[in-house]
Amino acid sequence: MSPVPAPTSVRLSDYLAADAVVDHDHPAVRAQADALRTAGDDPVARAEAAFRFVRDEVDHVIDARDPRVTWRASDVLRERVGICHAKAHLLAALLRAQGIPAGFCYQELSALHGLNAVYLHSKWARLDARGNRTGARGEFSLDEEKLAWPVDFARGERDHPEIHPAPVPVVVEFLMTAEPGPDWYEKGLPATL
Repeated sequence: MSPVPAPTSVRLSDYLAADAVVDHDHPAVRAQADALRTAGDDPVARAEAAFRFVRDEVDHVIDARDPRVTWRASDVLRERVGICHAKAHLLAALLRAQGIPAGFCYQELSALHGLNAVYLHSKWARLDARGNRTGARGEFSLDEEKLAWPVDFARGERDHPEIHPAPVPVVVEFLMTAEPGPDWYEKGLPATL
């Protein structure tokens, strides 16, 4: 059973902030967020459009066997590739650029997996835009979790219920210092928070 998502900050404004990683004030991110507004004024439709864009239009490095390392939302958008954490950074930026609060959640699978939470209709819902290749099954849903990977508690995997307003430092540090190349993500990807 999935944990109930719990924000680590009581200020919703923290889940709308721009920073060096979630740079939703970048012109390219703003332009993409504006393009997603074709879904209309309904924030749920806009959130789903952003989710589908990141899940389907931005390759996951493992699936694409891509040697590039991206971490800043604007770089993920420009390169159209990223590991799960980088894709979560872009999704948060696209949502925040539209005034939709978004945060970061984590699962301890074979390595630390990154995903998002979105605040709509006065409640938090977790979303996983990792990409649906190699067995992943992430879908957009505010009513029931449809994450890319189920947690296998029997194997010692763990689901973290916390919703962080910013990506955790261990992830950002890893991505900022990773050297591009084949299988770069196997060289030190954090296993835990």
